[in-house]
Order: sequence, then structure tokens, then C-alpha cells
Amino acid sequence: MSEGDDTATLWKVNRTVHEMVKDRGFSVADDEIHMDLNTFRATYGSQTGSIDRSQLNFFTNRRDEPLLQIFVYFTEEKSVGVKTMRKLVQNMDEKGIKQGIIIFPGTMTSSARKVITGLAAKYKLEEFSEADLLVNITHHKLVPRHEVLTPQEKSLLLERYRLKETQLPRIQLADPIARYYGLRRGQVVKITRPSETAGRYASYRICF
Repeated sequence: MSEGDDTATLWKVNRTVHEMVKDRGFSVADDEIHMDLNTFRATYGSQTGSIDRSQLNFFTNRRDEPLLQIFVYFTEEKSVGVKTMRKLVQNMDEKGIKQGIIIFPGTMTSSARKVITGLAAKYKLEEFSEADLLVNITHHKLVPRHEVLTPQEKSLLLERYRLKETQLPRIQLADPIARYYGLRRGQVVKITRPSETAGRYASYRICF
């Protein structure tokens, strides 16, 4: 891959991850989302023209819970291993952040994924390859609107329709939409679709 292609790829990935974090309720500068390729190259490019991925790292706060932060970490390594995961956790510890996303250009080893599982009680760690974020899947015309319900909204939904959690349709934890919104087991999403008769209708799915 040429440097020019790499720059265009990272530009798209940077835009998608900022949109994703914003859609999760975190504060994000619109300038990052609407930045054009030339501005991106001028802002994050080195003298050689390549992009320093470490310059793309950022952390931000939830709009409704300022004390809740997320750290987005770009790594240069093609194959992410345990060492990289430890570096991410160290960076999060230094900032006092418990939620992190690691983005990598290649693959992740099974050992590194075991770190995510092993630390799940203390940290919420997510992983995406750059290929996962080249396109924002929620912008596709065939993908309906998704909204993550708060615990209170979930309770009201179950009470209103006299439902148990097990009676709700399911969305898998590994589903691309579930990954985009960072869903956890037990969370419910409201899905709004257009309807020729009703204008639009809503359905609900629980993550499992």
C-alpha cells in the first residue's frame, strides 16, 4: 500500500471512529468529522508525508456523564500482541480511564484478545481493524436507525408490554451494529424502520 493510499485510509477511519464515539454519547469536535483529506494530511502528516498514528489518539468524556471517559488508541503494529495491549492499559491507567478502543492496521493475536477478556471486570476494551472502520455502516441506506435505550427506558419498555428480557428478539454481541455502539449484554436497542402504512415503526432487540 502506498503512503497516499494509507493516508486516505486513515482519514476515513479517523472520521468513522469520531462518528462512532459521538453516536455513543461522547463529546466530539465536528471539525474532526468534517475534516477534508488535505486538512487531515496537513494536520497529522509527517515531513515524509506519512501519517503518525500516535497523533490520532484521543480521549473524550460522555456528554451526560463527564466523569465517564473513553480512550481511542491507534497502533502502528500489523499484528497486535500482548505487549501492545499492556501499553494501551498503561496509557488508560495514567489517565484514569476504564474504557478504551484499540485500532490496528492488520490483525490481533488470540493472546491479545485474551487480555481483553481477562481484564473485562476492570476495563471495557474493544478492538477494531482499520478495515472495520473504512465505512460507517450506520450510514448505509439499508441500515435503519438504532438507538440504545437507557436502563430506565428498558425497564419502561418491559413494563409497558409486560415482557421478560428473554422474550425480546436478540442482537448478537459480535453483530457489526452492536460493535459500533459498544453494546453490552443485556442492553436493548430500538430500531426504527420506515413503513408504507404507518410511516415508521419501531422494534427492539436485546444484546446477548
